[in-house]
Amino acid sequence: MPAKNDQKTLNSGPSEHKKNRYLNIIKSVGIPEKDHQRYVSEVESFLRVLRPSRLQDLPTKDVEAYLEELCTRTDLSDEQVRLSIGALRLLLLQLTPTPAGREIEWAAWLERRHSTIPEQTEDIANLREREMVMGSPRIAKATLTFPVLKDLSEAIQERHYSIRTEQAYLDWCHRFLVFCDKREIEEIDENDLERFIEHLEFECGLAPKTRSAAYNAIAFFFQNVLDKPIDKLSAKKPRASSKVPVVLSRNEVRALLKEMTGVSGLMARILYGTGMQLMECVRLRLIDVDLEKKKITVRNRKGEKDREIPLPERLCDPLNAQVEGVARQHQEDRASGIGAVTLPVAIAKEWPDAAYELGWQYLFPSGRLSRDAFSGHVGRTHLHPATLQRTLRVAGESAGIDTRISAQALRHAFASHVLESGTDIRLLQALLGHNDVATTMRYTRIMNGQKNMPVSSPLDTI
Repeated sequence: MPAKNDQKTLNSGPSEHKKNRYLNIIKSVGIPEKDHQRYVSEVESFLRVLRPSRLQDLPTKDVEAYLEELCTRTDLSDEQVRLSIGALRLLLLQLTPTPAGREIEWAAWLERRHSTIPEQTEDIANLREREMVMGSPRIAKATLTFPVLKDLSEAIQERHYSIRTEQAYLDWCHRFLVFCDKREIEEIDENDLERFIEHLEFECGLAPKTRSAAYNAIAFFFQNVLDKPIDKLSAKKPRASSKVPVVLSRNEVRALLKEMTGVSGLMARILYGTGMQLMECVRLRLIDVDLEKKKITVRNRKGEKDREIPLPERLCDPLNAQVEGVARQHQEDRASGIGAVTLPVAIAKEWPDAAYELGWQYLFPSGRLSRDAFSGHVGRTHLHPATLQRTLRVAGESAGIDTRISAQALRHAFASHVLESGTDIRLLQALLGHNDVATTMRYTRIMNGQKNMPVSSPLDTI
């Protein structure tokens, strides 16, 4: 009776044999070695609390009650909770497969505490069964209720939209279908869309910009999946108010960058020095940086359009040091038998071995290893964008800047300061990657607003 023997040893603390089996499992899914003991400790704690006679007989409700308490603990960080849930998942699904382990929706529990790297604890075999990227485990499950979402995903991918656009469209359309109360797809019409937009406005209290994003997603769904052209819909698209972006002055930028060092400081200087968007910066690879020609190539933007940006002279040495650091780290990873990176789809199909090449590694890699959900390779993804955003906010507060600082604020500052130096508006459009020059023209309004008003106030004359 292997299951009974397993439980006997686990109840008294993992034997050396069981512990080694568990360690082999967490190694196989790419868990960093520094976390191995924490996984074992969490399993021991779990068994001390529930004290089951046999894992096979462990009630699902008892495990979910334990997870509920775990997720509501304020003394634990999101990362600690994610690690604990992952440890229990491996125990109940892989070390000793149990009915409770199969019934629990592990992905939903991970999502509750906003896990940033679910691939480390997701069941790789189950992930590989997905026919396409569905944005999140919750959306993947939603396709079981609404199979039409798979058609939506295919339509989005055919048009080469970004993964973030796909995730947003799938999420909004899922919420829309739930709002329609499981009506037949053929019966859904523009009246349902209009009611949903009103629901978002009056009952959910969402801003016009958010409602507009929902409208765009559902309009795409109507036109490209339901074959109901948008020009025939009576529902009006919400219009967001036009706001002039707040631009940091040169002195504020100087004070902000003075507070930032290390990798985050380098990324902030790249954002201000080139006008890149946040995700364009974090997704840079070594192959995109040409120190000799002093240029950076931004690849795989929306619509798969690439562009080249001049590299500021003062960033050459710091970038060279960053490249050398990534090269050393990659060499160590390769010596350990890992070091693969996720490739663009076209590259992965033609040159799958490129995942191990230095040039395709991210310029700003994550400090932890993870397993790619679809290729199964273990390596480093890029630094999480939230890491830089948090550092920018803290630096802004330290610098005494009242404006809420974000990566986008540095992009706005770049555009405004470049225009102030006399750069042509069309050249700035190319640097920023705008499709329409009208988008770039808003920075001229900012400049005009910053100039002294030619009309004197009558208050100053009395």
